[in-house]
Amino acid sequence: MNNKTVIIAGPCVIESMDVLDEVAKELVRINRALGIDIIFKASFDKANRTSISSFRGPGLEKGLQMLADIKQKYGLRILTDIHESYQANPASQVADVLQIPAFLCRQTDLLVAAAKTGKTVNIKKAQFLSGDDMQFPVQKVIESGNTDVWLTERGNIYGYNNLAVDFRNIADMKKYAKTVIMDCTHSVQRPGAAGGKTGGNREFVPAMALAAKAFGANGYFFETHPDPEKALSDGPNMLYLKDFESAIKPLLIP
Repeated sequence: MNNKTVIIAGPCVIESMDVLDEVAKELVRINRALGIDIIFKASFDKANRTSISSFRGPGLEKGLQMLADIKQKYGLRILTDIHESYQANPASQVADVLQIPAFLCRQTDLLVAAAKTGKTVNIKKAQFLSGDDMQFPVQKVIESGNTDVWLTERGNIYGYNNLAVDFRNIADMKKYAKTVIMDCTHSVQRPGAAGGKTGGNREFVPAMALAAKAFGANGYFFETHPDPEKALSDGPNMLYLKDFESAIKPLLIP
C-alpha cells in the first residue's frame, strides 16, 4: 500500500468493551495480512444524535479510558472526535488524531483547541460547504501552530433526508491539505430519515470508496460493526465487520 494512504475504521460509538475488542482484533488481523496500519475509530460521545433519547456513548472520562485500553492492548493508533474545546486536551492524551465533526468544522475555538494539542487534526467537511470553503478551517488550524491537518469529504445536503457526493470536492480540498479522506459510510446516510434517527444505504459504500479513489483521495474512513443491525448508532450505513477487508482491498492496488 502507498504509505501515504490512510485507512480509518471502527464502530460509530463506543457501545461496550466487547464490541471494541472484536473490531480491534479484526483490524489487527487485517493489518498483518495486508501489511497496512488501520487507525481505530470510535466516539466517546455522539453529541449530534437526531433524538434526545438516542444513545450517545459512555462519555469523556470512561470512553477515553476504554480507547486507551484498546490502544495498549492492540497497538492501534486511535482517532476520536471532539465536540467542545475542553475535550481537546484530555482526548489528545489518548488519541493520535482528533476529528472535528462536520457540523462543527467552522467552530473557531474548537479548531484552535485541537490545533494546540499538536495532534493530527482531521476536519470533516460540513454538509453545507464546498471543498474550496474548507481552506478557512485549515487556515485556523495552521495559524494556531499546527500544520498536520487532514480533510474529509462526507457528502452534501441534497434536499431533505438525503446526501449527494460531489467528488470534485476531493480535488479541491487537496489544494489545502495533503491528506484528503473519503468518509465512505457517512456519505451514504439518509439524515433523520428513519423516524427520529438516521437511515442509510450501506450497499453503496464500496462504490463510494472506489469513486473517491478515482478522484484522488488518499484516505478512506469506514464505520464497521460486528452486527450493524443491532448497533446503537449509524447501523444502516455501517459495514458488517466480516465485509470490511474485501471492501478495502481494491483501494490498496496502486
